[in-house]
Amino acid sequence: MFNIMVVEDDANQRRLMATVLEQYGYNVTEARDGVDALDQMDKKHIDLIILDIMMPRMDGFELTDTLRQTGCNIPILMVTAKQSPLDKRKGFIIGTDDYMTKPIDEEEMVLRVGALLRRSRIVNERKLTVGSTTLHYDGFTVSHSDGSDELPQKEFLLLFKLLSYPNKIFTRRQLMDEIWDMDSESDERTVDVHISRLRDRYRNNPDFEIVTVRGLGYKAVHLK
Repeated sequence: MFNIMVVEDDANQRRLMATVLEQYGYNVTEARDGVDALDQMDKKHIDLIILDIMMPRMDGFELTDTLRQTGCNIPILMVTAKQSPLDKRKGFIIGTDDYMTKPIDEEEMVLRVGALLRRSRIVNERKLTVGSTTLHYDGFTVSHSDGSDELPQKEFLLLFKLLSYPNKIFTRRQLMDEIWDMDSESDERTVDVHISRLRDRYRNNPDFEIVTVRGLGYKAVHLK
């Protein structure tokens, strides 16, 4: 059973999220801010953190940065009332894995938690398998029924990201923020170019398809 930590200074909101997660079979540890979270993480194993940004003593940004600076790769889902693109961008830069804005949809939160836990296991294993296709993270290679390909880094990371979250729609901006250097002069058109290359390369692959969601972005569909 997975251990989820909810870090939120609003006691009612914290208990509500904990109750929902417990209903889906997760063990939940509650923390009122970043300092409390670090203290509790010294005493027990945590598989994923859900945290607010605005908290006393140590806020969500500082907690995330502290964990990443020490090499901790635990999945982090930020849940916050701060909705500006700059806040989201800062969250991704310092190392959050996903981002939701309040008021939260409880079902969506549970789905995102499940996706992040799956993603975490994939990264720990350093490979992702979809049907007869396997992506090997260490060598940026893709093996399949017709052989094996070594992809350019950005193409591999883009494909790995999409296939790790089947049917999840990613905007071009999200993909740029997570895969390309934030200081890069590349624009969102770069994503389209890389998607086009991946489609050409895997047009006949029977295991997955990259789908354009008009007006939104892209998603990967597992066919098996």
